[in-house]
Amino acid sequence: MRLDREQIVAAALALLDEVGVDGLTMRVLADALKIQAPSLYWHFKNKQALLEAMADALIAPVARAVPPGSWAEQVSSIAWELRAALRSRRDGARVFAGTFSINDNVIRTADHLIGVLMNAGMPRRNAAWGALTVTYFVLGFTIEEQGAAEPGGSEGVALAARRAEFTRFIGDRYPHVATCIPDIFDGDQDARFRLGLEMQLAGLAVLNTAS
Repeated sequence: MRLDREQIVAAALALLDEVGVDGLTMRVLADALKIQAPSLYWHFKNKQALLEAMADALIAPVARAVPPGSWAEQVSSIAWELRAALRSRRDGARVFAGTFSINDNVIRTADHLIGVLMNAGMPRRNAAWGALTVTYFVLGFTIEEQGAAEPGGSEGVALAARRAEFTRFIGDRYPHVATCIPDIFDGDQDARFRLGLEMQLAGLAVLNTAS
């Protein structure tokens, strides 16, 4: 059976859930597809090219229909959609962050973000860099979020174990950090993401007013 790029990317994303980005190699993917590894290179010159296509496929649902509202509400909507898309696959954020994907879904999402900010009256540079800053926040947050999760394990148990180890290490040497341990290990990731995103938007609003 002749495979096309879309079929290969779909298989790679499914395999990502099993082996993670570090375990995903061209040979492992070829074995899963029951083909010879050199056959993949007709479609992708190397693993990096494959990851770029995977990154683009990951965010296909993002910014398809941005709801009406203020610029902050629209940027927030795209940011939440991006996080959800990256979380849909194991190591999804690492896949996206490790690429410079020049593909339709990536560029379309960037175009929506920049357009929302420019339509709000922001100067071109503020809009471009603001869109990138929001994207970097989503990526960084989701990388940490997925990195803290244990594949196939209990997230709550893992969090409790890390908190206990952290608390023992801190002792009374770092009082400010010790005071914040309940907040640092608060498991409400949605609340953490919401606050961080609000901080990003507040900064953009200040810059827009100043300009």
